[in-house]
Amino acid sequence: MTQKQWYLEYTIHKNRPGLLGDIASMLGMLEINILTINGVEGKTRGLLLESDDDGKIEQVSKILSKVDSITVTALRNPRLVDLLAVRHGRYIDRDSDDRKTFRFTRDELGILVDFLGELFKREGHQVIGLRGMPRVGKTESIIAGSVCAMKRWTFVSSTLLRQTVRSQLSEDEVNPHNVFIIDGIISTLRSNEKHYQLLQDLMTMPSTKVIEHPDVFVKESEYSYDNFDIIIELRNNPEEQIVYDTFTTIYTDDV
Repeated sequence: MTQKQWYLEYTIHKNRPGLLGDIASMLGMLEINILTINGVEGKTRGLLLESDDDGKIEQVSKILSKVDSITVTALRNPRLVDLLAVRHGRYIDRDSDDRKTFRFTRDELGILVDFLGELFKREGHQVIGLRGMPRVGKTESIIAGSVCAMKRWTFVSSTLLRQTVRSQLSEDEVNPHNVFIIDGIISTLRSNEKHYQLLQDLMTMPSTKVIEHPDVFVKESEYSYDNFDIIIELRNNPEEQIVYDTFTTIYTDDV
């Protein structure tokens, strides 16, 4: 049988000496490998497991349900957020109403880059929106995530160095394995017909597109929020408001 990964998470009610050792020993006797283990936000512990027998995982669930000092909160095939929680020791902030929206602050750029890198490793069509005020680190995070995923990045529109509005791409750039970076303001408010045609072609390509300022992009184009698979918000601090009324002046200054 092939090896499968599982994510085990439990909350500790009584952190007695030897608790983790007892759980690790039980997993060892069942020949379930522990790949990674980490504390996740306070009294919660997460483990990434590997086993070739689903029945053994069911036994783990039954045994741990009888342990009074802990409560199992998750035992499932690992999601991306689970893998990152084990790596970094905390869960990514996720919107309770819109589950495809994830929030980061600037001091969490390491986690954000890791998150983007894992998303960029996925093949096929996906559209990722990235909200944030100017100079908060949006484009730099996308580039770093592309490096982590060992993917080439292509600027379709940008203001990173100067205003970039592409009307065509080279043969090497039109590659579904590339990460296409699009500035939603430049592509809708500062573009021309040839650029918009290129944008439409890219939006149908089975590749990763990252659109900065997705709210302006949706407002000024034919696309909607339904076209986005994930929305990421990046702030300087948790209280910062992402507003667009000052963007026109800032973009004019950058040109």
